[in-house]
Amino acid sequence: MTSLPRSTEKKLGLVIDLDTCVGCHACVVNCKEWNTSNYGAPLSDMDAYGAAPEGSFLNRVHAYEVTPDTGGCAQTVHFPKSCLHCEDAPCVTVCPTGASYKRVEDGIVLVNEQDCMGCGLCAWACPYGARELDALAGIMKKCTLCVDRIYNDNLPKEDQIPACVRTCPAGARHFGDFADPDSTVSRLVAEREGIDLMPEMSTRPVNKYLPPREKDRLSASGALSAQSEDPKGFLAWLDKALEAL
Repeated sequence: MTSLPRSTEKKLGLVIDLDTCVGCHACVVNCKEWNTSNYGAPLSDMDAYGAAPEGSFLNRVHAYEVTPDTGGCAQTVHFPKSCLHCEDAPCVTVCPTGASYKRVEDGIVLVNEQDCMGCGLCAWACPYGARELDALAGIMKKCTLCVDRIYNDNLPKEDQIPACVRTCPAGARHFGDFADPDSTVSRLVAEREGIDLMPEMSTRPVNKYLPPREKDRLSASGALSAQSEDPKGFLAWLDKALEAL
């Protein structure tokens, strides 16, 4: 079995804003493209254009209709999910070959594909369903935080971030070091009360989610009352200009 490091020098991970994600799946598509044409064994597809297509994906987006406990209107929440690079990663400690491991230098959880025998124990141990068996390669695949991008000095600086973050048109995904309290991701979690996914599992996921803000609510008469703030800056000027027309 593989042991976990007691601490890591950095805690690289993602902050995902559930208030901003529009469920466009651009992150899913770009993740698939990058990890098929670059790092490690390509993500396989079987009968991709047939009646029963199958394939491996490292990032997926789920959609839920949610009604706030406070009684607001129901709203659709798009929920992206991939490996959360947990500090107490059960997928690492259960691995019988040592193929699954957590890096000391940055906290990223990876799979050494040469040592993986595809037993699937890590997939059983992961409470988030973040690991998949690539049927053609015969090995377990997972999000790598695009380790081949973030340290690649041959790429422009703006591209040295995970593919899913780079491609998100809504700016819902943020990448950084949670060990740095002044990093963008640390400040976002502090300001928006970022949360862990399934904290009861005690895996201490590095990735955090920003909860969706409360939208409209129904009044006693059944009418909608908006909860949005008054526009500021350019939007305030534009609002006044449109009112004058």
